[in-house]
Amino acid sequence: MKKMLSVVALAAASALALGGCAGAPASSPTAGDSATPAAPQNITLWLAGGDTPQELRDYLKTTYNTKTGGTLTIEEQAWGDLVTKLTTALPDANNTPDVVELGNTQSATFTNVGAFADISDMYAELGGDKLLQSFVEVGKVDGKNFTLPYYFGSRYMFYRKDIWKAAGVEVPTTLDAFNAAVKTIAEKNPKNIKDFSGFFIGGQDWRNGISWIFANGGDLAKKEGDAWKSTLSDPNTIKGLTQLQDLQKSASRAPNTMTDQSVYIYLNDSDALKDGDKTTKTSLAAATVMAPGWAHWSIGKLVKKDGKEVREWDDSTFGVFALPGNDGKPAPVFAGGSNIGISAASKNQAGARELMKIIFSSEYQQMLGKNGLGPANSDYVSSMGDDQFAKALVESASNSKLTPAAPGWATIEASGKLEEFFAKVAKGGDVAALAAEYDGVLTPMLNGK
Repeated sequence: MKKMLSVVALAAASALALGGCAGAPASSPTAGDSATPAAPQNITLWLAGGDTPQELRDYLKTTYNTKTGGTLTIEEQAWGDLVTKLTTALPDANNTPDVVELGNTQSATFTNVGAFADISDMYAELGGDKLLQSFVEVGKVDGKNFTLPYYFGSRYMFYRKDIWKAAGVEVPTTLDAFNAAVKTIAEKNPKNIKDFSGFFIGGQDWRNGISWIFANGGDLAKKEGDAWKSTLSDPNTIKGLTQLQDLQKSASRAPNTMTDQSVYIYLNDSDALKDGDKTTKTSLAAATVMAPGWAHWSIGKLVKKDGKEVREWDDSTFGVFALPGNDGKPAPVFAGGSNIGISAASKNQAGARELMKIIFSSEYQQMLGKNGLGPANSDYVSSMGDDQFAKALVESASNSKLTPAAPGWATIEASGKLEEFFAKVAKGGDVAALAAEYDGVLTPMLNGK
């Protein structure tokens, strides 16, 4: 109910609050404003969720103070509340954060209503064409740059080597082979684990589920002329949804109510359950999960290090691979990650621009990579290392896709309508009928209506 209420709030606030900065997106500050501020400016950065480690937050605060003499305050915002908070805060010059991280798929909505300052004059200095271009595009309006990529985190497969081997299946090289393999694993259930999934994917998990749509040549929406149209009824989209529905029926025991939350815990649980440990919180377990690359820090046996319980990866038990397509390339997966921009209403434009320079510096970009977050600048991708996780991340990201850059996409994400649709598909509903129904729901929302 809370999520549905936020949609109403978003719709009203988008028309009223964001109306205060609607129309043409904000212009760049003058050339003099882009220089280091003459007087120290104290600024606020909103970070979304907990993906940016404390070490990096401390670096930003210290470096900003050293460089400008000002104080950087970092406030973490929960992903679930972010759109509503941005809608209220961004137009308010007295309460707006100066610099904002937001989801890449949310960027188009806010850039189209002028919520962010034009930073086109900084584009080359901050990385230019070496920045992840799909993220750059969703932060553009009329060829001008308003938000730029902060980090990327493509999705790939984490699997139990021991269970795959016991089931007699190998790592697949095509999507059809993957679909067949995980159904075989679920059927054989070689470790005899209760409520076992060959591939664990929640009924509401559209962020991973859309990979089957993309891999079959479908899409969620397309622009026709000046308007966006939902394309769930496209034959290629239907084909992908039908494959996904079959997997959810034959390979997955994940609840229909589950989203793309921390599914990797079910990969860990399968080890505990096969050893007879009944203290786990759930009886669900999995041989395969799909998750962003940074999930590997949370996979493995629990061990104590420096007085803390942490997960320790074991190469003999766990492995990774990019979801394959049927065309010799990796399947197009949803590119997770964030964009970052300067609030158009900020009174501290010069200080905010200095922070952007720090974030896009070689030092900070490499710190992102060393912490498992894909750097925005391709020059620093090597900072992630050359282990199996970095290779899987780069491979899966090579053919990744974003959701449609439609003005109303953030509204759709906040509405829960995609979760609702995918859950009905997972329950065995008529795919074509559901697609036609939700095309009618989503098309007006895509266009901000």
